[in-house]
Order: sequence, then structure tokens, then C-alpha cells
Amino acid sequence: MSLPSSLTLRSPGGGAVTVDTPVVLAPMAGITNAAYRRLCAEQGAGLYVCEMITSRGLVEGDETTRKMLVFDELETIRSVQLYGTDPHYVGRAVQVLCEEYGVAHVDLNFGCPVPKVTRKGGGGALPWKRGLLADILKAAVAAATPYDVPVTMKTRKGLDDDHLTYLDAGRIAQESGVAAIALHGRTVEQAYSGQADWDAIAELAASVDIPVLGNGDIWEAADAVRMVEETGVAGVVVGRGCLGRPWLFRDLAAAFTGQQVATLPTLGEVSAMMRRHAELLSEHMGEERGCKEFRKHVTWYLKGFRAGGDLRHRLALVSSLDTLDDLLADLDPDEGFPVGELGTPRGRQGAPRKRVVLPEGWLDDADGRDLHVREDALEVTGG
Repeated sequence: MSLPSSLTLRSPGGGAVTVDTPVVLAPMAGITNAAYRRLCAEQGAGLYVCEMITSRGLVEGDETTRKMLVFDELETIRSVQLYGTDPHYVGRAVQVLCEEYGVAHVDLNFGCPVPKVTRKGGGGALPWKRGLLADILKAAVAAATPYDVPVTMKTRKGLDDDHLTYLDAGRIAQESGVAAIALHGRTVEQAYSGQADWDAIAELAASVDIPVLGNGDIWEAADAVRMVEETGVAGVVVGRGCLGRPWLFRDLAAAFTGQQVATLPTLGEVSAMMRRHAELLSEHMGEERGCKEFRKHVTWYLKGFRAGGDLRHRLALVSSLDTLDDLLADLDPDEGFPVGELGTPRGRQGAPRKRVVLPEGWLDDADGRDLHVREDALEVTGG
């Protein structure tokens, strides 16, 4: 089959967002800030989504939530992911994003597996309540339509293998006017462990008319191509695979035009990317905070390289760009890329949950609409 060359997300109002490469950067808490989105966008085309924010926090003017809504001056498509469990707040938050922040695309998170989210019925737990899911999606689409802003959603297969929701979620999304649905091929119980179920992604793609985006185990550009060929999805969502490897988006852009490439940068080229990342973080946050934010990325960038433990430790404590320059100069610029790292998992993995933490009585009613739990300003992943 031929590969899609672009991705178009359509609003019921007639507006559309077209992405030159059918690749979406998954929102990741503390990672996909404006600096990292800019860094990835410099490598290749795609849709780069802001860190997830809570709808209630946005509506109530929470300072931390508002500070997360920072965009780089070169971001031509402002994309934000919302977390919410109340249709009223989700709808109002979408309106705020469209009116006050000029957002061109809104994604709704129904995939987060973190216990502090699922115990309140949010994230990956919410699609079990089909009625509530429909109400939230309809509220979001209704709020976004006057601005011609498409709304998408991300979900998982279900709570566990005995409580699957993804096919119902796809049907409800289509009926609600959602522009596309992304499926992470794992259950909430799996979290990030095990292997993603691409067969489930293919089943969803065959069951709905709206675009389906596949997510899970895309570590190289070749994995994205294979997912499209095996599942028939309209595009892919990439999360952990790009940690410490923003050039993956260069490979993805090339792959979707028929070029099979894999960037293998030398350690010198990686150190240049590290410096650029820290520089962008400093521009957006100030040098001291930007360097502190950069620290978490050091391990990912140097994964598989021979850089010594002492140097890695000092890089993980960097507090200024000058210090970073001095430390990066100690890396061997000619060291080749560790090819053994290609195709291997990055970021969190862990073990399956012993149980999915849910509100009391959550499984008793799959069609419920009421959720009397306050939505806090949670710092969680995009699922």
C-alpha cells in the first residue's frame, strides 16, 4: 500500500488542519514544552502537541496551568492536549484555548494510566463510561466548531483485557464529530510494559470512517512505516521513541516520502543537538531554569555511548550554558552511534499494574454520565 504523505484533521465547521507528515508528537509531561517542540520541528514536519493541561485548571485561571501554555514564535500550528472529566469544564476550556491562545487543534486525553488519574475516573479509565465520554466529546466539538478547530482524542485498548473500550470509543468519537482518534495499543493495566497490540489498532481503523492514528512501539522510522502498512492507519503518534533523539522526526519525514533512512549521528553531532536543546530551553525559561530542565534529557541523549559515569553525573548537574559547553567538549566527537540501541525501547517501561485503580463502583455502570470527583491540576503523561 502507498504511504500517506500528509494528515488532515477536519472540523465539523469546515475548517481543517493539514500536517505535511502524518506524524504526531505525543504530549509528555515535563518534556514536550515549547523548546522541545521547536527542536523537533527543526528536524522534520509533524504535529507537535503541547504538554497536557487540565481543563478545570485552565478555566479557573490556575497559574501553573496557564504558564504551561507557552508557544514558540515559529509554531505555526498551536496544538494542546486537554485532560478533563466534566463536559462543562472541557467545553469551556476548549473555548478559552481557541479565543485566548489561538490554538488550531485540541486533543483530549483518555489514555493516561497513572493511578492518581484513573482513581478519579480520568485518563484511560474514563472511556468505560460511554455516556460520559460522549458528553465530553460533544461538548468539546461544540465549543471548537465556531472557531473551525478540529478536536481529536487519544485512548487505550481499555482498562484490561476483560474491559476493552476502544471500539466503542471509536464509534462514539465518530458520532460526536471528532476529527481523528489515536489508539495506544496497550491497556491501562499494561501501562508501558509489554508489547503494543497493533492488531487492535488495525481493528479500530477498519471499524470507523474517521482517521485513526497508531501509537505504541515506534522506535525507528521503519516501525512507523510498518505500522501503517500492517494496520491501515492514517498516521502515527510518537512518544518515548524520540527521547534524546529529536532527529527521529527527520527520519520519519523522509520515510513517508519513500526514503528508508536511519540517522546515525556521531557523538559530536549528538552533543551539538544537546547544546541546541539547552539553548532553546534557556531562551524560553531563562538560563538557570532551562539548564535544570535539560538535566533529565542527558541520560536519553547519551544512551549507549561510552561517556564515563563521572562526566554523565556532572552533565546531570549542569547549571549554565558555559558549564555545559565545557563538559560537552570532553565527549569524543568521533565516537559512532551505538547501533545496538536502534529499535530498542526508550523511557519508562516498568511492569503491568497489579490492578487498575478506579473510583468505587466504577465498573458497575458502563453507560454512566455522572462523575462527582474534583479534577485537580495533575502533572501526568499523555498516555
